Amino acid sequence: MVSNLRPHARRTGPQVQKAGGRVVHIGHIHEDSVKVAYRRWAPVYDHTFGKVATEGRRHTAEAINRNRTGRVLEVGVGTGLSLPDYKRELEIVGIDLSTDMLEKARQRVTEKGLTNIEGLYEMDAGELEFPDHSFDTVVAMYVMTVVPDPEKVMRELSRVTKPGGEVLIVNHFSQDEGVRGWVERRMAPFAELIGWRPIFDHSRVMVCDDLKLIERQSIRPFGIFTMMRFRKSAETKRIAAE
Repeated sequence: MVSNLRPHARRTGPQVQKAGGRVVHIGHIHEDSVKVAYRRWAPVYDHTFGKVATEGRRHTAEAINRNRTGRVLEVGVGTGLSLPDYKRELEIVGIDLSTDMLEKARQRVTEKGLTNIEGLYEMDAGELEFPDHSFDTVVAMYVMTVVPDPEKVMRELSRVTKPGGEVLIVNHFSQDEGVRGWVERRMAPFAELIGWRPIFDHSRVMVCDDLKLIERQSIRPFGIFTMMRFRKSAETKRIAAE
């Protein structure tokens, strides 16, 4: 992919976005920063954040295995840690922006003999190169706080999901109060440096009229992460046909 390098500019204070009197976003992340951050993380990801996120990955894969059939798109597949957790009857496609992460994912597919992995592609989650209604299920784990434009990504996830299909999001959502809220606010100005947004409100993924939230569940450890499960309206197909 061609990356748009931006000229150096004088640094100003972090961008603050509010909605309904609440802070829903602080700081900005550029695509180049994401690539740099995950190039740095790729060699140690499985043994650091990958360990912390284990419960969320397994919980989500189990939900998909239990409830879904057909084709699954995993957005932000990373090093492919979740790939062995999917049942073999599912056809899995994975995308990621990081070539370093994808190389590890492809090695995992080969080593584990995962014959149900249809393909792993370098791709921007905000500009998915798939036709409308391509997948029965779309899942994005630990992605939304990383992408430059979460609302655009959510609309893309909805677009490639079949009517009646599901979109599952696993993410950290910030809280206003308590020690955790205090820590998140202190970390927020460094979003571009660390490669993710400590301040991120759930409203930023509630932007698609054709996606209905059908389940919301806190996930271990410590309820830091939340799984949100959406179902796409079956009416979409009928309206499009008209």
